[in-house]
Order: sequence, then structure tokens, then C-alpha cells
Amino acid sequence: MKRQKETIGAIVEINVYDEYYCYAQILALGNLAFFDYRTKEHLEDFSILSNCNILFILCVYYDVITQGHWLKVGKLPLREELQILPMKFIYHGSSKVQFELYNTNTGEITPSTKEECRGLERCAVWDKHHVEDRLRDHYNGVPCIWLKEEYEFFKD
Repeated sequence: MKRQKETIGAIVEINVYDEYYCYAQILALGNLAFFDYRTKEHLEDFSILSNCNILFILCVYYDVITQGHWLKVGKLPLREELQILPMKFIYHGSSKVQFELYNTNTGEITPSTKEECRGLERCAVWDKHHVEDRLRDHYNGVPCIWLKEEYEFFKD
């Protein structure tokens, strides 16, 4: 594995179970934007990612990048919509306040409703194999096992 720095704007290549490659861009505060793009060959022209939809934005463990599990293969300017990180939600099952909003940019946490949290990512740090499972499941059109609890929260 290759040691590398977490560089905002860098593109990382993710080998999804030796089937295909997916790509993500490093954002601020350990977050990555995962592009809706996969290919069987290594991507050489990263500008194609500039027009791809974003599947999700997740916080990923620091060592996934720094220990070279996903290699930096290029760099692109951050799109305007990626310069401010999206809100996330926190769930407390045994608390009076069950849902809270988490502002990734400021660290501010505020009470919320389930409806305000619908469509947001849960505040969590993901490991590489969990993200790779999520990408695989997305392209296979099946629910991701790591999102089972979230599916239950918002099934109605």
C-alpha cells in the first residue's frame, strides 16, 4: 500500500470486488463525494466525472486514504455544490429527542424531526469495505445491508 495525504479535490479510485472501478472526490473534514460512474478499465480522463451525478457523500475513516487503500489517481476542482458539506442526521433510539440535525461544516447539532431528516445521510464514519458494499449493492439494484436501520426509519 502507498502512503498518501488526504488532499481536497483529489480523485480516488475504488476497486469494487475486482469487478469494476468507481471514483470519489475528497472533500473537507474526511468526507468524500462518490460519483455515479463505474468502469471496467482505469479511468484516464477525469473530466468525465465533472458531469456525473453524486450518489452520496460520506465521511470515511482517515486511513482508507492515508494508508492507500483507495489510491489518489487525479484531481479536479470542487464543484460549487460540493464546497459546503450537506447536513446529516443523528438518531437516538432511547432518547426523548430521537432525531437531530448535524451540520458537518460547523459541528452544530440541533433537535429535529424525522421528516426533516428524510433524505439525509446518517452521521457516521464509514470503513472501506462498507462503502464498497454500498457501491456494489447500488449497481446491483439491491438494498444495502449497512442501511437497514435507515430503511426502517423512513419506510413510511
